[in-house]
Amino acid sequence: MLQVSDAQPVSDSELRELLAEFYGLVREDEVLGPIFERAIDDWPAHLERLAAFWSSVMLGSGAYKGNPFAAHRRHLDEIDPGMFDRWLGIWRATTSRRFPPGIAAIFHLKADRIGESLKAGLFFRPELTHPCRANPTSKTG
Repeated sequence: MLQVSDAQPVSDSELRELLAEFYGLVREDEVLGPIFERAIDDWPAHLERLAAFWSSVMLGSGAYKGNPFAAHRRHLDEIDPGMFDRWLGIWRATTSRRFPPGIAAIFHLKADRIGESLKAGLFFRPELTHPCRANPTSKTG
């Protein structure tokens, strides 16, 4: 399996620069931009949270403590599975510009897996991300 260490290290500052560029492009996108603008009221804090997420994903830092499913579930009335593919297209183009092919490929692989997992959990198997639905006999809710 590809690991960042197999190619060369990616620094936290490189992740932050990537995320700033990438989300700048997302905010300009005619489909994704308006959704993100309605969803995010504090972009610096959001970018810090995303830096922690990608540091955990790419570097194994364990810095991210959030729940991506819960964050996206709040916006289900505005998003559809195709938007993840659009997001991934911008992600692939941005990471390919910023990193050598080996590292870009790792970013692509991880983002593809995350996107598929989010789509499956949000749209096709929501019971996997909704604890009350996963166990219909549960008394909590």
